[in-house]
Amino acid sequence: MLAVAVLLLLLLLAAGPGRAAAGPGRDALREELLLSPLPNGDVAATFQFRTRWDADLPRGAVSHYRLFPKALGQLVAALGVRELHLTLTQGFWRTQAWGQPPLQAPSGAELWVWFQSTVTDVDKAWKELSNILSGIFCASLNFIDATNTVTPTASFKPLGLANGTDHNLLRYAVLPREVVCTENLTPWKKLLPCGSKAGLAVLLKAERLFHSSYHSQAVHIRPICRDASCLAVSWELRQTLTVVFDTFSSGQGKKDWSLFKMFSRTLTDACPLASQSKVYVDVSPKNKEKELLEVTPPPTSVYEATVQGDKRTYAVYDLLSPSLFNTSRSLNVQFKWKRPEDSSEMPIPVLHAQRYVSGYGLQTGEISTLIYNTHPYRAFPVILLETVPWYLRLYVHTLTIITKGKENKPSYIHYQPAQDRRRPHLLEMLIQLPANSNTKISIQFERALLKWTEYPPDPNHGFYVSSSVLSALVPSITAMKDVDVEDSPLFTSLFPSADGSSYFVRLYTEPLLVNLPTPDFSMPYNVICLTCTVVAVCYGSFYNLLTRTFHVEEPSRGGLAKRLANIIRKFRGVPPL
Repeated sequence: MLAVAVLLLLLLLAAGPGRAAAGPGRDALREELLLSPLPNGDVAATFQFRTRWDADLPRGAVSHYRLFPKALGQLVAALGVRELHLTLTQGFWRTQAWGQPPLQAPSGAELWVWFQSTVTDVDKAWKELSNILSGIFCASLNFIDATNTVTPTASFKPLGLANGTDHNLLRYAVLPREVVCTENLTPWKKLLPCGSKAGLAVLLKAERLFHSSYHSQAVHIRPICRDASCLAVSWELRQTLTVVFDTFSSGQGKKDWSLFKMFSRTLTDACPLASQSKVYVDVSPKNKEKELLEVTPPPTSVYEATVQGDKRTYAVYDLLSPSLFNTSRSLNVQFKWKRPEDSSEMPIPVLHAQRYVSGYGLQTGEISTLIYNTHPYRAFPVILLETVPWYLRLYVHTLTIITKGKENKPSYIHYQPAQDRRRPHLLEMLIQLPANSNTKISIQFERALLKWTEYPPDPNHGFYVSSSVLSALVPSITAMKDVDVEDSPLFTSLFPSADGSSYFVRLYTEPLLVNLPTPDFSMPYNVICLTCTVVAVCYGSFYNLLTRTFHVEEPSRGGLAKRLANIIRKFRGVPPL
């Protein structure tokens, strides 16, 4: 019996505590880095870490976590979250100069969540969720409340497996004034299975990441199909980080780059827990002269695909390949242009937009959004989402949509008016964009006068208005082939193409900075100083005169010693004292 017990104990130890507790649940980690030289000479680096877990989180039956972060897993199970998308961005993605990003985000903090149908009080769960995420990521998400939260009806559909699309279960909020710093990056890196100790995460050096023109980090949680039959559900955590390095601000002054120049580090090995670890370098021609990119050392393979309507060629470095680190202990990808740089025309994206505020004075103004469709012969619809704070009172009757000098009536419009200090304006429209055209959407507003306690510490800086959101299926000039999502790179699988003729694009415009009527906050200081001076000088002196008691002191006649001295002086003929 003792031998049988020892044998069973050895079998349990060989199975490992993770397998014994996790049961049938399996998890896997894929990590990749995409290096994309941009047309204007900058370089974009996109990190993506995907953790897939075959477990049933909403039922709360999971007690052991291996790769999936326990903090996020318990959050999803406790609050009934179906999808969660959080982005923290510093800077603005310049679409006209950099092209379409793999995944764009607005400036500041953006959070949109789909809840399960079993959640009875969505607003309470939304408030609790934002407070918990604020503590996890050291961000100001606790400032999300009813005044900046909306419920879109058409713009944000579930990206994962969804049984229904009841928009009442959706909440969306943006904090355009949120500043992203190292304190937000550190908890984000701690969610990775290997942290920043191994794999691609060793390149995440805060000093280099924040010395860039654009920085965006995101967390996406969604349910996906476990297999092709989709009889079971798996949970996917996708952590993305995108940075754009400026060649001139970094002191390089040329297009040649390397991993060490960008991150001050090189790659030494893959994450031991990762089932796939790859580095993709976009070596596609960037202009009409077919200016090619040369990379060293030679890649392990070459991958060709159609991404966002364009044919792309990628040099692939597989960190799990034994032959990659045979010649050197570290991987320092270097790439340079074969021809010297010239001032060639940059490719124009098919869909891009810009936004601005116009008007004069501090009473009224106008918000204008310009949407460009540069496709030579295809028209397509676009969904525009506008979220405007309550203190900018919109005049909906002034809404105009002009395309090629003619009025363009939207096919669908949803407007929810704001309530002072309760909720913002929500405007959604479905607009048809003709081929090779630009569309202008403008609406006038009136500025409200806030209470003096509602102004921020720097009221003269202005008030931010969150970015407009554009969602569209953009027609592809190049036919796209159907590929396996699991075998394709991660940067092409978040928005899979429904067919080979179009691809999904979500764009964000610039945030606006609007000035409101601001009282002179220095006047109370001046009044206090003047009042104190009057009280101290005038009233104080007058009060002393009224309340002070005056006593007349008569000269004293002296004591006994003085009188005796005077008598003696009298007898001596000396004048008295």
